[in-house]
Amino acid sequence: MHMAQKVKVAHMSELEPLIGKKVIVEDKQIGLFLMEDGAIKAVNNVCPHKQGPLSEGTVSGHYVYCPLHDQKIDLNTGIVQEPDEGCVETYEVEVIDDEVYVCL
Repeated sequence: MHMAQKVKVAHMSELEPLIGKKVIVEDKQIGLFLMEDGAIKAVNNVCPHKQGPLSEGTVSGHYVYCPLHDQKIDLNTGIVQEPDEGCVETYEVEVIDDEVYVCL
């Protein structure tokens, strides 16, 4: 069984509500999003359609819109919303002493 690896990626002070932040862990680009309720979501930062950087997209509710073509992606599940299709990987996030960790 694969053990999840926790990697420190940011400090809470680096995150702004509803503004994405791109971090790179090993060979993965991950978009971090601080939600209005204080939760932090982490998804693969590359849109499955045109490889747009999701961390530069607009956040509304629990969705991010790809900056290249407005594809709507659920930050909870990674599922692209209809009429588009596809999926991005999501990652569990932990905050310990204001440090943000992503579980890979």
